[in-house]
Amino acid sequence: MTNEEKVLDAFLKADKELRPGDVAEMTGIDKKEVSKIISKLKKEGKVFSPKRCYYAAKK
Repeated sequence: MTNEEKVLDAFLKADKELRPGDVAEMTGIDKKEVSKIISKLKKEGKVFSPKRCYYAAKK
């Protein structure tokens, strides 16, 4: 499983908005790396930001 898949999976399992730090704790991936992955997923339309600094998976 790639880091990108792990991050997306964390959002899907949480079923709520998460901060990059929360995702980093859940996946064991560095927080800066998580932020980069979230940005990429956002551009791909897989993740959105319901409020500032929080993100969630699109269902």
